Amino acid sequence: MQKRDRLRIWTEQGNVTISQLFFNYYKMIDVKDEEAILLLHLIAFGEAGNHFPTPQNLVERTHFDENKVTNILQRLVQKGFVQIEQQIDEEGIRYEYYNFQYLWNLLLNYAEQEENSAEDDVLKVEEGTIYKLFEQEFGRLLSPMEYETIGMWFDQDQHSPALIRLALKEAVLSQKLSLRYIDRILFEWKKKNIKTVEAAEKQSTNFRQQIPIQKQVEQAVSATKVSFYNWLEERE
Repeated sequence: MQKRDRLRIWTEQGNVTISQLFFNYYKMIDVKDEEAILLLHLIAFGEAGNHFPTPQNLVERTHFDENKVTNILQRLVQKGFVQIEQQIDEEGIRYEYYNFQYLWNLLLNYAEQEENSAEDDVLKVEEGTIYKLFEQEFGRLLSPMEYETIGMWFDQDQHSPALIRLALKEAVLSQKLSLRYIDRILFEWKKKNIKTVEAAEKQSTNFRQQIPIQKQVEQAVSATKVSFYNWLEERE
C-alpha cells in the first residue's frame, strides 16, 4: 500500500492527528491564516461525525460572521483545498461531505521534499568525507582528475559512500592503492549487482576462502603477508 493511500485511510478513519503536518507546511501551500482556522474547524467537525457543517455551525465556533465564513469556504473550494463530494449511505440517502485529500497530498509533498533535502545534505557530508579519506590514504591532495573520477562514482555509477569506502579499504589491504584499482573493484561489484557493504564483504570473503592453501603458504613465505583479492585480475 502506498504512503498516500495509507494517509487517506488513516485520516478518513480518524486514526491520525494531522495538525503537526498542517501547521508545518500550510504557509508553503499558500493557505491564509483565516483559511487555516476554518480548515481546522472543518476537520474537527468531521472527526466528531459532522462531515458537512453549515456556515452557521462554523459561525458558532469562530469570530467570523456568516458572510465571512461563506467567503472563506468559497476560496478554499476554489483553491482545491476542500472538495465537496457526495456519497450514498446504507439507507440509500445521498449526502454531501468535505474531502481534504488534495490538501493532504500538497502537505505531504512538502514534507517529502524537506525530508529528501535533509537526506541530500547528509549524503553531501558523507561524500565530502570520502574525498578527505582518499587524501589521507594517498598522503597527498587529490588532483582535479582524481576528484572527477570519484565524483563519477557517486553521480554516474550511483555508488554509495559506504561502498566506495569499502573499495578503498580493499585497495589498502591489497597494497594496490590507485584509483584504477579501486575503479575495477567498484566495476566488478556493479557487474555482479552488489549494492550493499554486506554483500561486497561477503563476496570478498568467499573469494579469499577459495584460495588454495599452497598458494597461501607460498605467498606467506615470499611476502609474509595475507593474500588479498586482486581485483585487476578478476575473470569471468
